[in-house]
Amino acid sequence: MLEREHEIAELAAAATAAASGSGSVVLIFGEAGIGKSRLVAAVRGVLPPRGRLLVGYCDDLVTARTLGPFRDLADDVGPELAGVLRDGGDRDELLDALRRELTRPRRPTVLAVEDLHWADDATVDVLSYLVRRAAELPVVLLLTYRDGESTAGRPLERLLGQAARAPRLRRLELAPLSEAAVRRLATPSRLDPDEVYAVTRGNPFFVTEVLAAADVDAVPPTVVDAVLATVSRLDPQTQEVLAQVAVVPSAVHSHLLDRLLPKGIAAVAIAERHRLLDVSPDRVVFRHELIRRAIADALPVARRVLLHRRVLAALTAREGSDPSAIMHHAVQAGDVAAIVRFGPRAARDAADAGAHREAASHLRQVLEHRDRFEAGELADLLGRYAVECTTIGEISAALTAQRDVVAVCRALGDPRQLGAALRWLSRICWMAGEHELMERTADEAVTVLEKAGDDKLLAQALSNRSWQHLLAGRCVDSVRTGMPAIELAAEDPVTLSHVLNTVGTAQSQLGLPGGRRLLEHSLRVALSAGSADAACRAYSNTVWLDMQELRFAQAGAVLTDAIKLAEGTEHLTFLHHFCTLRAEVALATGAWNQAVADAELVITVQPHVQPLIRRPALTVLGLAVIRRGRLGGDALLTEAWELAQRMAEPQHTAPVAAARAEAAWLHGDVAEAVEWLVPAYAEARRPGYPAFRAELSYWLGKAGDPVPPDDSDHPYALQAAGRWRDAAAAWQRAGCPYHHAAALAESTEPDDLLAALSILDDLDARPLARRVRLRLRELGVPRIPRGPATASRTNPAGLTGRQLEIARLLAAGLTNAEIADQLVLSVRTVDNHVATVLGKLGVSTRRQIAARAEALGISLQTNAR
Repeated sequence: MLEREHEIAELAAAATAAASGSGSVVLIFGEAGIGKSRLVAAVRGVLPPRGRLLVGYCDDLVTARTLGPFRDLADDVGPELAGVLRDGGDRDELLDALRRELTRPRRPTVLAVEDLHWADDATVDVLSYLVRRAAELPVVLLLTYRDGESTAGRPLERLLGQAARAPRLRRLELAPLSEAAVRRLATPSRLDPDEVYAVTRGNPFFVTEVLAAADVDAVPPTVVDAVLATVSRLDPQTQEVLAQVAVVPSAVHSHLLDRLLPKGIAAVAIAERHRLLDVSPDRVVFRHELIRRAIADALPVARRVLLHRRVLAALTAREGSDPSAIMHHAVQAGDVAAIVRFGPRAARDAADAGAHREAASHLRQVLEHRDRFEAGELADLLGRYAVECTTIGEISAALTAQRDVVAVCRALGDPRQLGAALRWLSRICWMAGEHELMERTADEAVTVLEKAGDDKLLAQALSNRSWQHLLAGRCVDSVRTGMPAIELAAEDPVTLSHVLNTVGTAQSQLGLPGGRRLLEHSLRVALSAGSADAACRAYSNTVWLDMQELRFAQAGAVLTDAIKLAEGTEHLTFLHHFCTLRAEVALATGAWNQAVADAELVITVQPHVQPLIRRPALTVLGLAVIRRGRLGGDALLTEAWELAQRMAEPQHTAPVAAARAEAAWLHGDVAEAVEWLVPAYAEARRPGYPAFRAELSYWLGKAGDPVPPDDSDHPYALQAAGRWRDAAAAWQRAGCPYHHAAALAESTEPDDLLAALSILDDLDARPLARRVRLRLRELGVPRIPRGPATASRTNPAGLTGRQLEIARLLAAGLTNAEIADQLVLSVRTVDNHVATVLGKLGVSTRRQIAARAEALGISLQTNAR
């Protein structure tokens, strides 16, 4: 524990605070071998009276062990939680039992979960629950992970984002040992301290291994060679023991050790003395995971397979063994019979626990041997695999699997199975952009199920077809198809919510009375049924309609509730979708920094997000960039257009066509936009798209290809008719400053143009502001405002738009809670942003922000929305 005094003091303070009821989250991170596990073990020495340390481990399995770290606790906790862990209760039972365990009176707990970089989805779900509640419990949630391994797309990335918002968070990044510390450790040995430091670079594990080997020349630059140098000095029996234990990527419990090793725990004594293994009465674990990996990876393949087969035999011989652990060794041993036998159960356990990546992985391995299953069982496995792949966003794999399901169901001849399979295939086709197949399979699903005699399945198929009519702009057909489904779905609340939502949206788009009431009823049904998915969908369509009708304030209020639901239930696809909707609202209402922040969240943090979510995010970013006169916007809109054409729906093609037309007009060549506008306008002429129709007709007129006037009162229709003053007033009432200024800019009166210029300068909307200044010069106006200086907008600290906005508010003296209220964000989100701003500016307190920004030449004047 050399040079870890600060970290131990922090852990002691956290444990003491937990004893008084103030829980916290502590993140310990650093490179492999840096001493994270040693620091966790040191917590025992600083626990308060009656305090306890519970430790669980995430393992490096082919498919992660579902809830592995919590199962490790079964022997050290009370009977209620132990029973749930051993019996495999559902997630709610586990969470309730875990919370009660951690609130035991006068018993503060340090709960350590090690190696989160290998965590499964279910473990992350439970930890997310605890992270949100740690401050309310007498607990220190101690989480260790390697920061040297990429977390992009892994469950750990999501958990760290939530931990960053914890009210009491300590981050302990473990640094390598200094040269002085290595010299101190190496002094008792015969090795040269400078050579030890040169080989190890201060990594504590490397230093320990080099000193234990007592031969610096035999230590190569990697830990694998260091471990093998140590192991090679042991007797053959101990090497065999290490090899056998090394193929188990977790702690080896005593019952398994007794089955694998004739001498049981006595066989590991020599390895323990050489500090390779840590031994306790109930388990044996490698002192460091890198040791285990080095030994296992160095084994010849044939020998490694044999060792995995021994473990597999021991696990399958014992009732109650973890199916995911069995699957790991079955795959490594190449035992097809075991994969086929245990894989489906392991996948179901993982799915029930919310570990969808693990479930998909298990099923993928099982389906490599599909010839081992009867047709009905194969259809079930393929269908489950398609669902899991859809859930985790692997749409291509889901599409292939569901096509196979349909083929198998056709051969089986059961119309109920076939109709259900076709309906789900249709939905996956929409996600994949396969619109022709989507329409064809949706129609066939209805045809098949009309003859199957199952009202519930028929209601689902009709609801699906109604929804697809809506997406394609066929609102009349959507209502006609959906109405019968409402009656059929009376006993199925999730389907009922879905079809009420669809029909309500279609009726609203057609201007028919009652559409809004159906939407509101859809939300109530979904919430009563506890279906977050259906509720999120109801929120989504409600917001979309509000935006079409220019009720942006109302849309923002609904989004607040929607985001809270999606975040709380961890419906990440809907959460990202709501972020794009919030970005669109922010762009329209002039809050461009927020618009960019939300759009970048979707595009940068989730680069593989579904096209239907990525498209609007790209459109928002592209317009924000172009309206500010910056580079890169055209490329963003080009990609958005490609995605929109794949989606082939007016809700996607119309906004991008209009955005590209606006960009072309600002560039001075709007005529080129006609080729995008004409087909998009043709689609938007269908009933139900008055806002799209008005906007596209306006831009067609700008492009020199006017269409018959739109008689609606939409501001774009007013502008197209030359009623720019009425349009400006309408945009102002809607809270859309850029559009308000653009309408004023069509005036020939200097006062109107100067008013427009003031708004545009406030928004930093440079291209349109240049056009207005040119008009003012042409009119002979003598004093034209110069606009904001370019130098004032430089940002050498690399702050994003949202971070710069928060820095300005901090400099103005606002608290985090006041900033959250002003920006309509959660306090935890603001806490995270504030920490980032302080870090980028290189200051430790908010009082230092203004001076540091001034030194860097960053303007914190509040001169932009």
